[in-house]
Amino acid sequence: MDSKTGVYICSGCDIDQAMDVEELAKVATKECKVPVSKTHPVLCSEDGVKLLKEDREKEGVNRFMIAACSQRFHETTFDMGEENIVVRAPIREYVAWTQKTRDESGEVDEDTQLAGEEYIQMYTAKLKKHGIPQPFEQDTSKKLLVIGGGVSGMTAATEAANAGYSVDLVEKKGHLGGFCLDEHKLIPSRAPFSEPEINYVSAIVSTVEENKLIKVHTSSFVNSISGQPGEFQVKLNQQGKTEKFKCGAVIMATGSQPYDTAKLSHLGINYDNVVSSAEFEQMAKSENILRKDGTPALNVGFIQCAGSRTPDHLPYCSGTCCMDSLKQAAYIREQNPEAKAHIIYRDIRTPGLYENFYRSRQDDPGVFLTQGDVVGVKETTDKKIAVEVDNTLFGEPVNFEMDLLVLAVGQVPSTLSGESALNLEYRQGPDLPELKYGYPDSHFICFPYETRRTGIYAVGSVRQPMDINDAKLDATGAAMKAIQSMELTDQGKTVHPRVGDQTFPEFALDRCTSCKRCTEECPFGVLEEDEKGTPFPNAARCRSCGVCMGSCPVQIISFKDSSPTIFKEMMTSFEMPDEFDEKPRILIFACENDALPVFDMAAMNRLKINTNVRIMPMRCLGGLNLIYVTDALSYGYDGIMFMGCAYGDDYQCHFVNGSELAHTRLGKVQETIGRLNLESERVRQYAISMNDYERLPKIIDDFVEELEDFGPNPFKGM
Repeated sequence: MDSKTGVYICSGCDIDQAMDVEELAKVATKECKVPVSKTHPVLCSEDGVKLLKEDREKEGVNRFMIAACSQRFHETTFDMGEENIVVRAPIREYVAWTQKTRDESGEVDEDTQLAGEEYIQMYTAKLKKHGIPQPFEQDTSKKLLVIGGGVSGMTAATEAANAGYSVDLVEKKGHLGGFCLDEHKLIPSRAPFSEPEINYVSAIVSTVEENKLIKVHTSSFVNSISGQPGEFQVKLNQQGKTEKFKCGAVIMATGSQPYDTAKLSHLGINYDNVVSSAEFEQMAKSENILRKDGTPALNVGFIQCAGSRTPDHLPYCSGTCCMDSLKQAAYIREQNPEAKAHIIYRDIRTPGLYENFYRSRQDDPGVFLTQGDVVGVKETTDKKIAVEVDNTLFGEPVNFEMDLLVLAVGQVPSTLSGESALNLEYRQGPDLPELKYGYPDSHFICFPYETRRTGIYAVGSVRQPMDINDAKLDATGAAMKAIQSMELTDQGKTVHPRVGDQTFPEFALDRCTSCKRCTEECPFGVLEEDEKGTPFPNAARCRSCGVCMGSCPVQIISFKDSSPTIFKEMMTSFEMPDEFDEKPRILIFACENDALPVFDMAAMNRLKINTNVRIMPMRCLGGLNLIYVTDALSYGYDGIMFMGCAYGDDYQCHFVNGSELAHTRLGKVQETIGRLNLESERVRQYAISMNDYERLPKIIDDFVEELEDFGPNPFKGM
């Protein structure tokens, strides 16, 4: 189908108070050479949308460049159908609300008008190179695989089945139930949250086993998973026999295990009457709270944070130990009203309504709580346990002598066991990439269930330390995300963070040098290689970040709406002012997840942005290809700013390490800039978060001021 471009410029929302919109339309006609160029007072109104649709039906316009508000507004309003292309030029935010408006005489500021005209040219240039996205096609399955038959896994399986989806539930033990099945009682899950609850896990097991949509595989484990979301190929070892099937998404709910108490010799674990909290749970379940010699334990001590919150062991809080010790203190009082419980803590952590459980134990005259640091644990001659506590609320050391001492140990994820639960047949390895504590890596803040393997979701205490109540909520959320993944994959669309996107990387493999940078740098394991080392994508694994496009030294990777060609066309679409005009140009590449919203927020607050900048959106700074820098400098831009998410240990990048990759690449290009006798400071990367909108103008102004010391780009006009 022949393409026909129309440029539509809105004059509402104060746009006409800053720019001459009729002149903008003339630029579209004369400079951009588009056949249709129109203005409208309120383009998002019913009448404005009618204009667009009439031109689509009567004039044959199928490429719409809408110069109005940010693309974050009125997305559905300006939807012209999947067969047509819509590009948005946010002249309201980038110009009208952030630049000088008309003076008292009604005259438009020259620089403001020029900014509007250049944005018209930039986004029209993008539109002309923009292709129509096409969803990928594959033979998809909507069956869910859940690995792990504990509370998290059973809850996820049940929730998915209740939504009408078939589930294969795999458990390596001979029965379902997991760690919680063997607990004496459970922490409270309902109001008034004051007493332990009867263990109901066996009832969950029965519910799962009776559900006709859930196929349970006990004494089984996954031999391998290959393929991609929608068509994962699973090989299951079921009691020594191999079973093969296809599934659409995977939930890993393999749980956690208690921290190794053998490492806690300094807390007396080798003494006869020192046990772990897990061992004490079994003693209570058998109503056998006794010392090693069989005599009743009348004074039972609990040491909190045993091996937790310390750099020598677990640096984190497991979030459940305090509740477990309070629960076990209740056991002591229930089974022997003459017995006493002594809880030695650094901090009692009982968030939310769990505070009622803490207060219930606090009100028990047989439960004593002491804050302090345990500095010594020794065994007495009669096998009792002497505990020395320092830094107490009393201001002086306190000594206890206990019949039995319980170490409240934290959780470590099952991923540290050394056995793979997934056995992925991925180039980048058989397991999920991990954080430094062994927990699966993901964008923790925005995508808590997601992992770096698309369509595979970590849930429960394998994802982060959590108790049974949080694990059930976690499993419900993960089941819904897995269903979303299967449904969107079936439509050939991405899942997150660009939900519903239909653009995927395209490879001109005839020019591929097999350098393997794309396969190595992709954060999500999208790419595999054939026997010759040539990459081939698994489209359903892709999250459309563009990291592969940025990594390619020969620029063979592109997207329908984002490519090296599109970036070059945009940055060179207008005539660069020469050095005598004293109108420097600074190009800002801004990631769409954090940086672009910051520009929108600055505009909404009517903060003034330096008139010399031109903003180019990127999916992620990881899409930075070094050719963008050389192209921009060669064209005459005086400086380049890259704005994106924070990177490092506490990264905020929606695509995991995109900002970090950009930083690495810029480190290489700055050496080249220096050899060209250009100042390396002309190119700079900035970490921008959502609360930076107030300081955004100063960040830009400081950079522009620094550029003034260097003078104009000597390549300007060449």
